[in-house]
Amino acid sequence: MAQSLLLVEDETSLTTFLSSELKFEGYDVNVVHDGLSAWQYYQAHGQSLDLVILDWMLPKLDGLEVLRRIRKNDDLPVIMMTARDYVGDKVAGLDNGADDYITKPFDIEELLARVRVCVRRQNHTPHSTYTVGDLTLDTKARTVRRGDLVAVLTPREYELLLALIQHANDPMTRDELLDTVWGQDFDGQVNIVDVYIRYLRNKLDLPGTQPLIHTVRGVGYVLSADWCHA
Repeated sequence: MAQSLLLVEDETSLTTFLSSELKFEGYDVNVVHDGLSAWQYYQAHGQSLDLVILDWMLPKLDGLEVLRRIRKNDDLPVIMMTARDYVGDKVAGLDNGADDYITKPFDIEELLARVRVCVRRQNHTPHSTYTVGDLTLDTKARTVRRGDLVAVLTPREYELLLALIQHANDPMTRDELLDTVWGQDFDGQVNIVDVYIRYLRNKLDLPGTQPLIHTVRGVGYVLSADWCHA
């Protein structure tokens, strides 16, 4: 069965071109031209979608707001498109849960490659349950618990925690985390890793609990229940 994509773009000529290329690659492409229609389409058909390609600057509702609304419901892959080539915009999109980001003008082969990566990642993520101390991450339900409490994470926080828990007790460098979570072509600052580690600590290392995320000097970070005693 062909993967179903929602393409959200208000420029008619670009929409026609992208839709044609994506259909040629075998995707089932659904097109809307403004943010409000995108949100309404998602509400009606979100369960059948495999990916959203979402322009930032849209009439009625901008792409970032559409992304925020989608992220309140599920982790459907979203690729943001924009003509604004500012690092701050890229960070804002990624911070709000975008899986990838592409700046106009772009080569169609680059977009197609990014689409393939996002769809493949969504369809082939193995379902596992990881436990470190009283922390549990269930990849099937995409839930995180610390003891009896559910931790509500953004998609980026979840991916960072997943990388750490898959390498529990094995320190990871900032570059390794950056490549795993943000991708090798991310051109932002490496300290984005430190920012998101702080976010995770604020949500997971609660008062009265044993810290699980540890800084390894000269290396990076490690997730461990007993690292202080290693």
